[in-house]
Amino acid sequence: MARMRNNYVRDKLRRGEPSIGVFLGLESPNAAELFGHQGFEWLLIETEHNGLDAAEVESMVRAIETTEAIPLVRVPSHDQVPIQRALDIGALGVKVPMIKTAEEAQKIVSFSRYPSEGIRSWGPMRASGYTAHEPDYFERANENILVTLILETVEAVENLEEICSVPGIDAISIGPADLGAALGYDPLVRVHPDIEAVGRKMIEVGKRTGVAMGISARTQADIQRRLDEGFLMINYGADYALLAGLAREGIQTFRDATSAS
Repeated sequence: MARMRNNYVRDKLRRGEPSIGVFLGLESPNAAELFGHQGFEWLLIETEHNGLDAAEVESMVRAIETTEAIPLVRVPSHDQVPIQRALDIGALGVKVPMIKTAEEAQKIVSFSRYPSEGIRSWGPMRASGYTAHEPDYFERANENILVTLILETVEAVENLEEICSVPGIDAISIGPADLGAALGYDPLVRVHPDIEAVGRKMIEVGKRTGVAMGISARTQADIQRRLDEGFLMINYGADYALLAGLAREGIQTFRDATSAS
């Protein structure tokens, strides 16, 4: 592995520029590589809701590194070990679920930073080229790691301003399913006036604090709408959802054509 790549996605978000990526849930290095070659700027490897272990995540990070995309990992919790492990194997950022307070946000940042800025344990093995580029990695890591939190609890909504005021928090992405459930709604209904109101609050807070706000877009029209609203970190669906959607469209076209004949 070469010297630490520049995390241009973090740079863009900090400048207030939008960035688009894809959520990877299929546990496939090949799918990761495929989406990276299409031009997505970041690829988010899911580890909260599937069976990936660290070695498999490493394989996916390695596949993403064959492209221009920045590898990110959605860790399963905001504990220290999964955060630093994802970074040690080469991820250039983490997305952390179920955040509630500014104190939790501060701990998450500290887990991603080496002393004196944080308490990340030293051992970047693969990330440092197996010691070949340790000085470069140590010098650049603290300012090159993207830290994103998922807003999906009532407490996080209430504490959003304080969370966004924590130095080192780069982005907040809304998790509509869990947030909807927390608000008492069906998690399968991800577009709801109350959830949209939270999105508007996010944009307002983001403008005041400089934290980029993220959201999922399921269609091309969604991408434009969310950009117009002020969201910067656009997640264009999941790998499995994009593939399933295309499959359903093809099947429906076939059935319509054959049933009319």
